[in-house]
Amino acid sequence: MDTIRGTDDGTTSAEAVRDAEREARWEEQERAASSATRDIADVGAVEVITTTAVHLMSAAAVKVGLADDPATQTDLDEARKLINALAGLITAGAPEISDMHARSLRDGLRSLQLAFREASVIPDPIGKGPGEKWTGPVT
Repeated sequence: MDTIRGTDDGTTSAEAVRDAEREARWEEQERAASSATRDIADVGAVEVITTTAVHLMSAAAVKVGLADDPATQTDLDEARKLINALAGLITAGAPEISDMHARSLRDGLRSLQLAFREASVIPDPIGKGPGEKWTGPVT
């Protein structure tokens, strides 16, 4: 049978071990965060913008029903939010990322907007769909 001993500060040895483990995990997380911060410092703005756009685009595609299991993954409310954010990012970032990058992102955005319109039971009026505030009407 294990014996729990008290320490000079009134804690038990089991509490001291848990505290030490917590401290070790905290230090490991701090090292990982520091490493990630150094890594992100090496990434250019164009890559950050395009990577973010691709993540938004992928998430929107799933939510609009273009993934493996549309019956369980489709959520048009969530898709609308993602498409709006993507349209804003592409519109604001386009002058900064070059036409080459912006053109392919705009094509993907347009495809998502059209897929959203097709998936909607009650379609939005032309010009009022997700992202159309920034892109103009998509038909």
